Amino acid sequence: MSRLSCVLTIALSVTALAACSPAKQAGPNAAPSAGEINLYTARHYDADLQLYAAFTKATGIKVNRLEMQPDQLIERTKAEGEASPADVILMADAGALWRAEAAGLFQPLTTPTLAARIPVALRDPKGQWWGFSRRARVIAYDKAAVKPEEVAHYDQIAGPRFKGKVCVRSSDNVYNLSLMAALIEHWGEAKALNWAKGVVANMARAPQGGDIDQIRAVEAGACQVALTNTYYYLRLAASPDAADKAAAARVGLSFPEQDGVGTHVNISGGGLAAHAPNKAAAIKFLEFLASDEAQAILAGANHEYPAVEGLPSPPDVAAYSKFKSDPMAVSIYGQRQAQAQGVYDQAGWR
Repeated sequence: MSRLSCVLTIALSVTALAACSPAKQAGPNAAPSAGEINLYTARHYDADLQLYAAFTKATGIKVNRLEMQPDQLIERTKAEGEASPADVILMADAGALWRAEAAGLFQPLTTPTLAARIPVALRDPKGQWWGFSRRARVIAYDKAAVKPEEVAHYDQIAGPRFKGKVCVRSSDNVYNLSLMAALIEHWGEAKALNWAKGVVANMARAPQGGDIDQIRAVEAGACQVALTNTYYYLRLAASPDAADKAAAARVGLSFPEQDGVGTHVNISGGGLAAHAPNKAAAIKFLEFLASDEAQAILAGANHEYPAVEGLPSPPDVAAYSKFKSDPMAVSIYGQRQAQAQGVYDQAGWR
């Protein structure tokens, strides 16, 4: 089933939602039916279907998936109120998880399994949400034009060396908001504002597109450097398409701040919905996402880093895994999100 067939409108009923779920595993090894969960997700990756199928096979619990953009998901769930059928809510960024938390979409949940497997820095202190995968926000650069030492720090892309040579996506993109929140936490607002102004002055074009568009722009020579999440680059590098492989071959990745606080790392994660009608099954699903099996699927199918410490990654991901990551608690990204947007607005970063 394609992703687009599962993007549902606000008026969609729970019955139709169930029809959009992956088929339950059949055959002699399938678990007997053990109920269902209704999953509201802002993760837009077809690879996630492997997660849901594996969970159903292991537990017999059917997953009914409803996929929306983060703001749409929040507004829909708020409008449904106590009648919401949502059992689990997934988001693709700590900042988006914070928005959902602020909207009252979660209920606190702590289990021995989650507490033991998910590092403290990758979860909400109150147990509202948990991180299940990691991704780093790095600098993609043209290997033919840029030396690695020229992009060893985030502040370098705001300097005169890259005048007219930077590609970025919009300031309201949640990945950029989370990065700015972290920079404010580390640098203070004044320095973060100067950085944003420098990036704006260095833009090769107006902010546009997604992370893959930024990588392709570097490969095409439209700019020399860009910000991207690691898994987008790794997706291109692992693609069977020759054009994708060519883009990855020309573009390098710099993991900034290796001699300092470490590279900015974000999460994708989720939590138990505030009015979950299938609470027991939902908790099983959240614990499954922290399992070795699910962590391996996240790394192998979508090229993300496991959230659980010490787990191996497939070779293509492992090759980009040996870096120092910023230990900052990801909950800070949401707390400083409004401030981050304000800094971008002051800098003229659209």
